[in-house]
Amino acid sequence: MKAQSKSQQRAAGAALSAKRGETKVKDLQGASKDMYDSMTEDELDEMASTDHDDLPDEVEDD
Repeated sequence: MKAQSKSQQRAAGAALSAKRGETKVKDLQGASKDMYDSMTEDELDEMASTDHDDLPDEVEDD
C-alpha cells in the first residue's frame, strides 16, 4: 500500500526504523506506534518508500 500523505509516509519510516532495530520502539508515538504493531516490515517499507513529492501534507478526513 502506498502512503496517501507526507505525514503517513514519515510515520511509516519511523515504524520501519524501529522494526529494523535502528531506533527504539518506546520512542514511537501515535500512528507510527500503531503501524509498528499492525504492519509487516515489507508493508512498512513499501509505504515509507512512496515518493512524497506529489503527496499532500496530511490526508483530509471525509
